Amino acid sequence: MNAGAAVQTECMTTGTDERSAAAEAARIVEERWANFHRYGPYGMLGVGIVLSAATADLIGMDRIDWYVFVPVSIAAIALQLWWGRAMRTRPGPSTAGVVYYWIRWALAFVGSLINPFYVFYAACGYFDVERLLPRRQIRPGLFAAIIVVAGSQAGGFPPENSLGWILFGGLLAVNCVLVGFMGHINGKEKDQARIQIETIDELERTNTALQQALDENAQLHRQLLVQAREAGVADERRRLAAEIHDTIAQGLTGIIAQLQVVANASTLETARTHLDRASDLARHSLGEARRSVHNLSPAALADATLPEALKKTVADWAGRTGVRAEFTLTGTAEPLHDEIEATLLRIAEEALSNAARHAHAGRLGVTLSFMAGEVTLDVRDDGRGFDPLALPARTGTAGFGLDGMRARAERLAGDVTIESEPGGGTAISARVPLVRHDD
Repeated sequence: MNAGAAVQTECMTTGTDERSAAAEAARIVEERWANFHRYGPYGMLGVGIVLSAATADLIGMDRIDWYVFVPVSIAAIALQLWWGRAMRTRPGPSTAGVVYYWIRWALAFVGSLINPFYVFYAACGYFDVERLLPRRQIRPGLFAAIIVVAGSQAGGFPPENSLGWILFGGLLAVNCVLVGFMGHINGKEKDQARIQIETIDELERTNTALQQALDENAQLHRQLLVQAREAGVADERRRLAAEIHDTIAQGLTGIIAQLQVVANASTLETARTHLDRASDLARHSLGEARRSVHNLSPAALADATLPEALKKTVADWAGRTGVRAEFTLTGTAEPLHDEIEATLLRIAEEALSNAARHAHAGRLGVTLSFMAGEVTLDVRDDGRGFDPLALPARTGTAGFGLDGMRARAERLAGDVTIESEPGGGTAISARVPLVRHDD
């Protein structure tokens, strides 16, 4: 679960970063173009007017040309001032935009007839034709701008002779090719930007679905732990019932029987003998009661981590049995959920208890391994072993021994495997999900 969460987190972070970077880049580009469309025509008109006035003598502008040039420039300035206000309420193609475009073209055309340097104003059509004109007028509007630019490049419009017309035609063709090529490149860039945005959107949808799946998985784990806790409570109740019946109740029955003998004893010596027996039974029953209460929860985990508790449990077991036993930890230990730790410790205790009763081993090893997404507990001995297929089938009250280990692990979506053969020792391996203490 945690490995999946790490992958999902990394994917979501990558998708979010890419989306943010793309959105920021798109915002910057859009803001720059918006500034150009707002202030660019003013600058290009200013350049055209200044260059035309500066080259008036070079071009040969006479008084009549000035009579036309000045009103045209004033009209262009007024047009730009009007459009500067109107465009704020008409961001897309509109009737006002169409009127503005064609009036601007007409003024640039007249200005370019007087002085070719006025063509800078006509070049505005290259940049905002798609913003101002509807789709059916884009090509005519762009071609009209190309005519003015090509005429100015040819030295003025109209050409004075056939050579001038040929030059104009050639420049017109070159400009059409260049504009078409740039339009093609621009279209490719737009398609790539669109594909990139669609890809990022798809990644975000995938991340969202992955997050939902991980949330559902986490919820299932929480439910599983709750069910394991409830099942553990039921198991402890059954265990206590069995222990009370097998130990404490039998001890109390024996005490009662000894006291009845004392009541009917004919001699003091006989009474003392049975009183001593009753006292021994009472002490034994008290010890069994304390042991049952102690086993309600793993006391070894109260002030120690799971590896520490297992190490101490193995050492205590080795001291009691005289069998050489070792504990090994592999991987990086992490604080696990209480139910996970308690389950692994109980499985280890049961495996050690079985080894003490049945294995007759000379060596035993317990290994706790932390891996990606799961924790494993292995208990191996070199005892006499047994045939796992010859074990009796489970019963409805299974809760002790090998069946108890399996039941504990399965409640946490884990499992227990047993490998053994007569004379070949026994290996018990328990695997459960790695659920951290804070998950």
